[in-house]
Amino acid sequence: MSEHTAPSALPPAAPRYQQDFTPAEFAARRAAVAAAVGAAGVAVLAGLGETGAFDLFRQANEFYYLCGVEAPHAYLLVEGGTGRTTLYLPRRDAKHEASEGAQLNADEVDVARSLTGVDAVRPPEALGADVGAARAVFVPHSPAEGRQACQDTLRFARRKAEADPWDGRASREAHFRERLRAACPAAEVRDLSPVLDGLRVVKGPAEVALMRRAGRLAAEGVVEAMRRTRPGVMEYQLAAAADYVYAVNGARGGGGYRPIVAGGANIWNAHYYRNDCPLRDGDLVLMDYAPDVGGYTSDIGRMWPVNGRYSPEQRELYGFVVEYHKALLRTIRPGVTPEAVTDEAAGEMSRVVDATTWSDPAYERAAREMLAFRGHLSHPVGMAVHDVGDYFGRPLVPGTVFALDPQMWVRDRRLYVRVEDTVVVTGDGVERLTGDAPLELEDVERVMGGGR
Repeated sequence: MSEHTAPSALPPAAPRYQQDFTPAEFAARRAAVAAAVGAAGVAVLAGLGETGAFDLFRQANEFYYLCGVEAPHAYLLVEGGTGRTTLYLPRRDAKHEASEGAQLNADEVDVARSLTGVDAVRPPEALGADVGAARAVFVPHSPAEGRQACQDTLRFARRKAEADPWDGRASREAHFRERLRAACPAAEVRDLSPVLDGLRVVKGPAEVALMRRAGRLAAEGVVEAMRRTRPGVMEYQLAAAADYVYAVNGARGGGGYRPIVAGGANIWNAHYYRNDCPLRDGDLVLMDYAPDVGGYTSDIGRMWPVNGRYSPEQRELYGFVVEYHKALLRTIRPGVTPEAVTDEAAGEMSRVVDATTWSDPAYERAAREMLAFRGHLSHPVGMAVHDVGDYFGRPLVPGTVFALDPQMWVRDRRLYVRVEDTVVVTGDGVERLTGDAPLELEDVERVMGGGR
């Protein structure tokens, strides 16, 4: 080959597409949406756009849930009744592709259809005409969850923006709804979020498998942090140890939420995040941090002594919370409401409170208040750490994943004590997805001693 002869072109690389879920699973989810919106309606979802940063793009949870597409500026149309789905993708950007690799696009229709299983692929400018004839357009009204975002964090941010006299802009979701109203003025725009939230609260086998992996890595991260704990170590160094565990084991999404590594008095702030203080001999440290694995996360909480040995007071309080945690685990099963689980475990633990000789009356008061608290089966976990959906007030069903998080507040002493696992309801009980992290106090001390 002479120096002026161009080399033969390599075959184009296939665009990246997730491998955790089959196209059939996404189609089944879309079919459930189609049935919910009815034959006269359509469901329309907007994916997230570019962030403008050199970061790893993460799609909006509700969009990913229905198609698995991670391309920015994508849209999805699901026809009511039939479930016929059109995916709207940007045109191919050859220059960008040469720099960052192939991406799903509207110019390679067969490739996009083959990977995703959708019925049609079109550019975004076609969406308006395709929606125009619908009588009812269902679109999510809840804010789109991106990286490390939950509905509670997004709503807080929205309230702050609305209260800012120099901001006050409409949300992206509100702007999109107005654009849809303009495209189809005769249609009624309705909220799709309750439909999607109801679907997401119960996880399928493939989702549980991802969450099992996320839970295992969360536990491994906590164990590594325990082994690295010494007086004088910085809180952020324990988070770094967990980050290493996550990254080296393929959790490319980083943390599912910002790490909580709180030593001593910092524990009182339940969502402490600055992680910039040294750990002190005699204190406890609370760690709550889990990875993002394939768009799903976990939730975990453990408390351990900085010096490797629980003091009598720490053992009294944390040991009680651990025992309550175990009592709750024994009572979780399908067919029982969360409220009944709480009542049954509280009844069992009230006898423990009565039989315990407490070293401080404030501790006994805190233990009794803990048994009266109704929020220990805390929140759903899934694509967001505080996931959508509601399982309270109804019998638990297999596939329900939530944070089991018994918490004690000794308000007179500004002490906050908790232990947390992510659990999934099974056909005959419950599985601890984060169960590889030691729970018993003696096991924690053994892990810490093994790292010294």
